[in-house]
Amino acid sequence: MHNNIPKIALGAWSWGMGAAGGDTVFGNHLTSDELKPVFDKALELGLNVWDTAAVYGEGTSEMILGGFIKNISREEVIISTKFTPQIAEDSYEAMQKMLDGSKKRLHTDTVDIYWIHNPMDVERWTPQIIPLAKSGQIKSVGVSNHNLAEIKRVNEILNAEGLSISAVQNHFSLLHRSSERAGILEYCKENGIVFYSYMVLEQGALTGKYNVKNPFPENSGRGEAYNIALPKLELLVNELEKIGKKYAASPAQVATAWAIAKGTVPIIGVTKVKQVEEAAQTVKIQLADEDIRCLEKLGDETNIDALREWEKEM
Repeated sequence: MHNNIPKIALGAWSWGMGAAGGDTVFGNHLTSDELKPVFDKALELGLNVWDTAAVYGEGTSEMILGGFIKNISREEVIISTKFTPQIAEDSYEAMQKMLDGSKKRLHTDTVDIYWIHNPMDVERWTPQIIPLAKSGQIKSVGVSNHNLAEIKRVNEILNAEGLSISAVQNHFSLLHRSSERAGILEYCKENGIVFYSYMVLEQGALTGKYNVKNPFPENSGRGEAYNIALPKLELLVNELEKIGKKYAASPAQVATAWAIAKGTVPIIGVTKVKQVEEAAQTVKIQLADEDIRCLEKLGDETNIDALREWEKEM
């Protein structure tokens, strides 16, 4: 399955409403009607990996995506969704039940990548994914927000049952390279695991769209996280713009191309057709080594703590 995945995955975190949804985290309020052209354009351009989670907007992200999936042939999309321990019931059937809910909302019998969203309790939750994989309800196992020791432990538990981790999904950006420093990227490469990087654009902070004069929406999660850091980001964003001119690319495309150059598959949140078109163009950008070095140096020098409330250092 991993041979034919596109170089970029698309994220539906900001689709839908409610707790942990588009309105609270991003300051958005999006409906199916607005998002249908986004989904259609992605299919047309060959971007067919969609990343969501049961917890995003309390299931509304999956519902919107599922509404589109039910009208096409299932083979046309690769569906990635997640089990989030924090919203699980206290039973041995907890993961199966959450997966059942996801399958129903997504109109599918099988999920291509099923993630354990965070390492709340590796010993408890890892064994629950084994019957899901063995029964064919999920095609591959992923872990998100796990550190290297936890990833290795999950693999030990899975290997004992003839299974293994196919994918790791962590926060990875020019402001936050802790997965690289901790050796997780290296471990993934050595073990044939696809590393999906999320928040590559730091929820818009690296797009050039937001700055001191034009900050994020005040009462959103991303506003609270980044508005204070906007002055420190100017040098890095200016450099992204400068390098972008060389490649006829936007700052967002350069930051994304950097994540691809690092051997990762970035998950780009899309809410507009134009963002999908930009993502498809980004795949063609090959950054020079000197550009990569320069961006990483500036990223490190911004000295911003981009760790968010649900995360830990790797």
